[in-house]
Amino acid sequence: MILKNAKLFNDSFEIIQADVETDGDKIAQIGPELPGTGHSIDLSGCVILPGLVDIHIHGCAGADTFDGTRDAIERMAAHLVQKGVTSFCPTTMTGSSEQIAAALSAVRDCMDRLPQGAAVLGAHMEGPYLSAGKKGAQRGDALRLPDFAEFLRLYHGCGGAIRLVDVAPECENARDLITRASEFCTVSVAHSEADYDTAMQGFQWGITHATHLFNAMTGFHHRQPGIVGAVFDSPDVRAELICDGLHLHPAVLRTAFRLLGEKRSIIVSDSMRAAGLPDGESELGGQKVFLKNGEARLADGTIAGSTTNLLDEIKNLVRFGIPLRQIVRSATINPAAAIGMDGEIGSIRKGKRANFTVLNEALNLRLVVVRGKVAYEAPPVGAVSVGD
Repeated sequence: MILKNAKLFNDSFEIIQADVETDGDKIAQIGPELPGTGHSIDLSGCVILPGLVDIHIHGCAGADTFDGTRDAIERMAAHLVQKGVTSFCPTTMTGSSEQIAAALSAVRDCMDRLPQGAAVLGAHMEGPYLSAGKKGAQRGDALRLPDFAEFLRLYHGCGGAIRLVDVAPECENARDLITRASEFCTVSVAHSEADYDTAMQGFQWGITHATHLFNAMTGFHHRQPGIVGAVFDSPDVRAELICDGLHLHPAVLRTAFRLLGEKRSIIVSDSMRAAGLPDGESELGGQKVFLKNGEARLADGTIAGSTTNLLDEIKNLVRFGIPLRQIVRSATINPAAAIGMDGEIGSIRKGKRANFTVLNEALNLRLVVVRGKVAYEAPPVGAVSVGD
């Protein structure tokens, strides 16, 4: 298959005019006016992005990772591909070891037997090793101290499906978990009351990631820089940002993207099962959630994840004035790098998986290709330039 007559983001994330040819599930050639004789798709007026990668998503379309079933993740995959996402990490919540194990088992099944739609990359294990003081929408009665033995049982029980595990570094036993778990997957600071010094110590122990920066952690104050200040001060730590305009003010997003730079910013949805559904009552981690005007909150008003998706967040960020090149990197190669998969996905380069998200000039979805096959196609619509 050849995608023809479009602009694309090359491996350096510069916009060029070029065709892309696929061979099976891989990118075979990239270049101007490729002459291939196979099936071709005319994408005049469009821009080809690497497939969008969401490494923090609990649920959508009425399904949740914590349902612990293949069907739930299949529904998520089918919905996400219609939002331009080509691969994702289903994300767990704080719960019992048995609940987490069931969710991880479903993720493993979907890694081994890919569902239709977006591909499953592995799991993001958010909880239970978090701080009660910053639990957010996590279940307080199921929080517990970091336990490497439990983590290892879960990790081996799902065949190594865990790509990310979250921890509050100020907790007892955190050092043991961080230093040892970092040999198996990426370790992230999350839902934490740590101060700047404790966060920096956590980074020395092996934390290289921050889950939904600013949210459920100590903030940036001019005398107490907190976790946020530690992240900004640490060039080897990547950070997730929820860009729905509710979790973070546009001015905060502009500042964060500028300070993190092109290689450390990661766009995530952190969406829950109500994403893609009308207002009403929903559920997250065994707790009632109320959705009104697209905002998901617990009964006490706590924000309970989001109802957004990466494509809507990209549009938000363009409107907020973030450079398009950084936006695209933050939704593709940066999340892929965070889980060690940037050699396979995340950019348009010969030999990588043929995952593409194609947008028209108004940044509306035109086509989605997953592993070399058209997974979703929308009718073309019109028109403001994305620039060169």
